[in-house]
Amino acid sequence: MSPSEQPSFLARHSLSLAAALVVLLVLIAYTLSDPASHSGAVFGNAIADWTGVFVSVLATKHLSERKVRRPLPPGSPLSAHVSRLVHNHSLSLFLLITGVAWLLLYLQMNVEAKWGQVVGSLVSEWTQNLGFVFMTKRLMEQDTSRK
Repeated sequence: MSPSEQPSFLARHSLSLAAALVVLLVLIAYTLSDPASHSGAVFGNAIADWTGVFVSVLATKHLSERKVRRPLPPGSPLSAHVSRLVHNHSLSLFLLITGVAWLLLYLQMNVEAKWGQVVGSLVSEWTQNLGFVFMTKRLMEQDTSRK
């Protein structure tokens, strides 16, 4: 594909940009709102939900998970094993590491404070995303509509 045939930056990244814009908008709306109001509570939850969407879009675009394990040849160096592990499980590792960071931040915050509730929701969102990755690697739904 020649450079003139390649999709534009906007075409390649429109979903990521749209999700990032929604995150930015709900962050601004929450910052300006009263967390004790209905709209403030909605914006606080929306931050975690839309951040999860944004991370899902970026993570599935750039990180990978592998269900099938192909063994390395015997005698491969440890670095080859680590490199394969990181490559095959980069999405899980990203969610686990950043989820631990959110959890550590949350543990330092007042859970009743405006941003403490949001970070608590982010911890929940990350746990949900990590669980979803694990479930999709291990479980399979069967199509029962075909007979």
